[in-house]
Amino acid sequence: MAKFISYLKTTSFRNNLIAAVLTVVVLLMAAFFSLRYYTKHGQGLDVPTLKGLSFEQAVSKLEELGLRYEVDSVYIMDSPPGIVVDQDPSSGTFVKDNRTIYLTINTALAPDAKFPDIEFKSLREAQAMMESFGFKLGDTSSKPDMSTDVLQASFKGRVIKAGESLPKGSRIDLVLGDGNGNEEVAIPSLIGLTKDEALFALRTGAKLNLGIVSYEGAITDSTTAVVVRQDPFATDSLIKVKIGSPVNITLSNK
Repeated sequence: MAKFISYLKTTSFRNNLIAAVLTVVVLLMAAFFSLRYYTKHGQGLDVPTLKGLSFEQAVSKLEELGLRYEVDSVYIMDSPPGIVVDQDPSSGTFVKDNRTIYLTINTALAPDAKFPDIEFKSLREAQAMMESFGFKLGDTSSKPDMSTDVLQASFKGRVIKAGESLPKGSRIDLVLGDGNGNEEVAIPSLIGLTKDEALFALRTGAKLNLGIVSYEGAITDSTTAVVVRQDPFATDSLIKVKIGSPVNITLSNK
């Protein structure tokens, strides 16, 4: 033990100890500065705002900054196709050079969805069901029926049924019952009325529709031309037709 203590007091031990400490310090500093250089500590940039840009504009910005990108797609109704709708990391995030930025692009191709069963549902209920499946309400019309519920759905003039696959965002036209069923009404006399007056008399007074409109003789002024014939003709109160039936008229300036 005494020899060991004596050795600790020698110049040789002190020199070796100092050399060892210096070696450790040099190694630690080398590792520290190498790590800073490798990770580019304090060097980087802020992620630009890409949401709302077109895909081409976003890619151009990323390439100018030396950032990589990966793309995913999603369909968002009523949003322009080809637009960046999301990004990760978000704008303003500090990242290193060559970082990968993940972009989500709105695709132009709408995915298909199954059309729901809306027959005999109220208009409000049918609209809510369609919107939950990604469809929109188009035009509505009515026809004689005891109920006021949905009787028929159509897409681009074609009748559709529940379970059919249609592109999301499609506008669906509906035919509703008018609540009048097979009620019959008397045919009003349209002789001597202008076209607008006849249309008003049919729709407002009798809930009938204007059918084929034809003209007799030279028509010098269509606004003053009056009905000279109608079919069916109003003979008496015993002649009745179903609500919604068409009435054809012939107009003339004579």
